[in-house]
Amino acid sequence: MMTIRLPIWLERTLWSIVIILAIIGVAAVVRRVLDLGHVIPPLVHPTFGAFDAAFRQHSLLTLAHIIPGCLFMVLGPLQFMPHIRARYLTIHRWSGRVFIVAGMVIGISALIMNAFGMAIGGLNEAAATTLFALVFLFALGKAFLHIRRHQIKQHREWMIRAFAIGLAVATIRPIIGLFFAVSTLSPHEFFGIAFWLGFTIHLIAAEVWINTTRQKLVTISE
Repeated sequence: MMTIRLPIWLERTLWSIVIILAIIGVAAVVRRVLDLGHVIPPLVHPTFGAFDAAFRQHSLLTLAHIIPGCLFMVLGPLQFMPHIRARYLTIHRWSGRVFIVAGMVIGISALIMNAFGMAIGGLNEAAATTLFALVFLFALGKAFLHIRRHQIKQHREWMIRAFAIGLAVATIRPIIGLFFAVSTLSPHEFFGIAFWLGFTIHLIAAEVWINTTRQKLVTISE
């Protein structure tokens, strides 16, 4: 199979975006761990103070969600780096196993957190996280089944979908910041919108990339 290479500037731009989003995700985990450990003072904001309190009330569930989330954010970019995959195949395979297991824990714990009513955006946010958590778990399951059958192309496509959905959690944060800056809506009103936007944008981007590269691969093979 011939390798498809993007223009250098585009490849660097895309990787920069992915790395920045992964850093945002890791930073969110660190902040939450520090809050749970009472290392930093609690927020006094009327909405986010209650949000932090809900996480503290369910601290074990929160940790079960965010610690695998940190692994997911760190391992995700490594899984898609062609040089690592080519030179360190054993590491790629083992990190892929950890990535899938971490993702499964993230998805299941997200569904449980919804059941405990931990969404600031209420039903709208809960609906978004429930739907995309199920799609996320399905994508991970498909990726696992395809690699077990040595179906590399299909495995790659489902891994892209899973990573895109997981990484959307980081994109949601600047979207929320934008709502704070320009909207008169309350957090309860716009959190759900932000979640729908973040997840949808990422899934569309994943499908565009998958279909674009799939067409190129078909053209080359012909």
